[in-house]
Amino acid sequence: MNKNSFFDQTTFDDRTNNIKQSLNELSTSEGKHVYVIDGPLGENRYEYDYKDAIIVLIPNHKISFLNFGPQCEEFELYVDDVLDDLGSISDKYRYRQIIGRQRQWKNYAIYEANVDEDFLFEQFLEDTCLVDAREKRNTELLISLLTGSINDVNRVQSEIPDNVLDKIKQKIVLFDADQTRFIYQKASSKKVRIQGLSGTGKTELLLHKLKELYLDSDDTKIFFTCHNHVLAESLRQRIPSFFNFMRVDAQIEWQKRLWCSNAWGSRSTPSSGLYSYICDHYELTFRPYSDGMDFKRACKLALEELKLVNFDEYGYALDFTLIDESQDFSEDFFELCSLATRTNVYIAGDIFQDIFDTNLDGAVNPEFLLNKCYRTDPRTLMFAHAVGMGLFESQRLEWLKEDLWAACGYKILEDTDQIFSLSREPIRRFDDLDFSREPSVEISTVDTSNYQELAEKILQQIKQIKSENPTVIASDIGVIFVSTAKQSYPIADRLGILVQQELGWDVNKAYESKVKNEQALFISNKNNVKGLEFPFVICVTNQFSNSMSYRNSLYMVLTRSFMKTYFFLSDANEPLLVNQISEGLEHINKYGFMKLKPLRPGEIDAMKRNKEIGFSKHALSLEEVVYQLMDEEAIPELWRPNVSKAVIAIHSAGDSDSFVREEIRSSVIFVMSKQQGL
Repeated sequence: MNKNSFFDQTTFDDRTNNIKQSLNELSTSEGKHVYVIDGPLGENRYEYDYKDAIIVLIPNHKISFLNFGPQCEEFELYVDDVLDDLGSISDKYRYRQIIGRQRQWKNYAIYEANVDEDFLFEQFLEDTCLVDAREKRNTELLISLLTGSINDVNRVQSEIPDNVLDKIKQKIVLFDADQTRFIYQKASSKKVRIQGLSGTGKTELLLHKLKELYLDSDDTKIFFTCHNHVLAESLRQRIPSFFNFMRVDAQIEWQKRLWCSNAWGSRSTPSSGLYSYICDHYELTFRPYSDGMDFKRACKLALEELKLVNFDEYGYALDFTLIDESQDFSEDFFELCSLATRTNVYIAGDIFQDIFDTNLDGAVNPEFLLNKCYRTDPRTLMFAHAVGMGLFESQRLEWLKEDLWAACGYKILEDTDQIFSLSREPIRRFDDLDFSREPSVEISTVDTSNYQELAEKILQQIKQIKSENPTVIASDIGVIFVSTAKQSYPIADRLGILVQQELGWDVNKAYESKVKNEQALFISNKNNVKGLEFPFVICVTNQFSNSMSYRNSLYMVLTRSFMKTYFFLSDANEPLLVNQISEGLEHINKYGFMKLKPLRPGEIDAMKRNKEIGFSKHALSLEEVVYQLMDEEAIPELWRPNVSKAVIAIHSAGDSDSFVREEIRSSVIFVMSKQQGL
């Protein structure tokens, strides 16, 4: 059974079993989203007495009420009640301005039938199939309301767009079955793990889960956390706007019922981090950043203390904990959260980034595995994975076993001594749109050392995008540098001036603003793009590196686009490497799948050795590592010269070929705190 496509909220009933089995087979064979419900999901205030009917939801089909009891007035009243409530939900989210009142959509969007011995499933599908584009769009909007997949009505216009860019922008987003289960079903274990690729909607799902948990009780205590300071601040700002978008009436009681901050925090402000909050609640020893104390060790020591605490005296610190970007944490942190949390800890992470953990092999057993990326063209995702793992190169950096390829959403087409081929399923975002003849990624080699010339080439690419897509706006394009700050900032400065002078567009340098401005061209380094998407991405990188951090960054940046990525590679790279990557991309764009060379004897052992030293211990200089970490920790420009000088002095005395990245990170944070006098 394809769990990602078939969702059943109703209780088991012998009378409905055959229909559900047929619907399940339909979802599996055709990859269709199919939902079986008995009322609007996520709307607990609506209850219905009639129990002998189900509602079947299939995109491009009518909303179907199937009655398994006798023909009776109670069934008709049930249908009327659900439609009245659906109309109310439509008003709540302002859908009426697009789809109209119930009387305007009921005739084409609603189907009723009694299931008896004359009922034929194939005839049912034929009778409910929609053809008209407007009717299909409006019915999908109604399905989104019934499943809680609320879409921003401001994106959806009354007129059906006539170009690919606007069609994709206005495509109705529907949660798949696993996403829907995560939001609405009760957890079967205390720690609930959700893993997925970049673009599978993990953070969005956590926000929906947060809303459900917050509204379920008036005194629930919830902590939403992640490792990165910038991402934590972004989440904190996003929660109120998300609650407003979801029409949540309850007021957010910050620091009383809801906390959102990074994981560590400070001793003086317990609410500034989940670790500091737990230490304060249980009177544990708070261990701050220092040259000899990283977060993993701090959590391990806190966990040992917490296991000795009298819980009858202290009680639980929280009712629920939500953790984003779980690949940044250790198991000790998850266990610490679990002990301090009464009900559930929800742990969401990127499975592909977890693959770079040397201990992952065979350990992919999340409760919810999201292997369909709904943001990105499957061809772009394949290319990003290939670049991240070095799959096109002479010396691969990573290779997966069959179960991990499947966990990442791949299907093995062929596996012989000569050929290993992988494909991905198409996704709903591009249904009914034929632009597969256009490449999803284009590679260009550029001189990244000539800042002015590179800025002008990026500008020319923006102009080409603009000429090919007349409705494109500034914020549709993201220019992202996978380089250190001192290399990318001068180019960004020159590009910003050119864009303002020649296009009249505002420019948003996200490494300064830390936000996405919907009215400006987005320019950033790799550290401010998590959770963002653009129709078009221009990814600029200098010389290729074999470090884990660099390859992970490439993967993340390349997958920010949902139409096309323009990949600007430094011409300083080895011609063989550029040719290998270009040929691999050409095959993906032409045929829609990856064609790889099978593993060679001894190649796995070589990968393991490389992995132990971060793929390559010679990949980055100490100075480059320090600048990367200052980017990641959002160290202000004013402080960077002093911080980098001090950190380099601390670590340059050791063996330069054995940098320990997290030790350097601790030094960056420690020196910064000293600079600020903390």
